[in-house]
Amino acid sequence: MCIRQFITAALCGLSLTTTSASHAAKDEVTVLLDWFINPDHAPLIVASQTGLFDKANLTVTLVEPADPSMPPKLAAAKQADVAISYQPSLMVDLNNELPLMRIGTLVHSPLNSLVVLADSEIKTITDLKGKTVGFSVGGFEDAVLGAMLETHGLTLADVTLVNVNFALSPSLYAKQVDAVIGAFRNFELNQMDIDGRPGRAFYPEEHGVPAYEELILVAHPDYAGTDKLERFLSVLDQASSMILEDPEGSYAAFVSYRPDLLDNELNRRAWRDTLPKLARETRKTDAHSWNQFAHFMKDRGLIKAIPQPETYLFPLGAQ
Repeated sequence: MCIRQFITAALCGLSLTTTSASHAAKDEVTVLLDWFINPDHAPLIVASQTGLFDKANLTVTLVEPADPSMPPKLAAAKQADVAISYQPSLMVDLNNELPLMRIGTLVHSPLNSLVVLADSEIKTITDLKGKTVGFSVGGFEDAVLGAMLETHGLTLADVTLVNVNFALSPSLYAKQVDAVIGAFRNFELNQMDIDGRPGRAFYPEEHGVPAYEELILVAHPDYAGTDKLERFLSVLDQASSMILEDPEGSYAAFVSYRPDLLDNELNRRAWRDTLPKLARETRKTDAHSWNQFAHFMKDRGLIKAIPQPETYLFPLGAQ
């Protein structure tokens, strides 16, 4: 299936239009999500449900991807206005010469974590020596794990890596692995607690990994700075402020998008844990931090060249 057929099918099949398309005068913005709708997308959903997009004369369509690797590629091909991605992924995409720019941020700090069962014998990272660690996606996750181990005098050779696909917590429950890397602290930890198998988390940014922006908005450079995307980003700022000032009322707006799927205990807990990490100022970022993280990825062999921040951070956001 070609790129155009892919996005046409996705849009027709999902019909996730957030404001009425009947207003022909409105500017249309298509946003490709990174995964199924969850509290990480809070500003987008709250903006939709409270009419903020409509007030900004925007018709915003959200598309959940069948293949999570596709959204940045589609945005680079101008088949969508905006895609949600991750800072590490953008570094790789830029090295692969995809024309993309970071135009905003949804979640300003890492969610990734190394998790073990709370009742396990692993109390510190040093205790991982000789243990088995599960992962979902190779490359970045094992690079993070390697950096964390090195801060405690260990290397990847001291553990056994096992690809558990996306069965992170189930693999811990079944004792297939002793630890997992790549668990999101706002989701897997809450799910484990709900399941009666609480976990203990070690955070990468506390063990040798530079802090990074977990969830970002990317667009083709030709689209960065356009009037409709500037209005779109301003709406997200309004929605973020609304959420942080009224978490309970905003949660009600969030779950109203799909009550049957979103109104549950896991999302209630994830909402609570995600809110402190939401970017209040969507455009704001730090070029020095991005450059520092790029050096980390190059040192770990994840990218070959370090891109210049001015080539991929939209100027209004690079402060």
